[in-house]
Amino acid sequence: MLVAIDLSSLKSERDRLKDNLREIEGELRRLEAELKGLRQREIATKREIEALATLVELGEARETKTE
Repeated sequence: MLVAIDLSSLKSERDRLKDNLREIEGELRRLEAELKGLRQREIATKREIEALATLVELGEARETKTE
């Protein structure tokens, strides 16, 4: 059985899919940039926590020595 294929329809569908792919790739780049920013904020926050934990430990050590 032979099915007639409308070449024009196939080309239109291909072009539509290419456009969709470009949109998806653009969204992916945006999300990757956002993720990178979030990871940088995470690292900075962890460093702040570590610094504050160190200060707390030093403060507690001083209180223990003065008692």
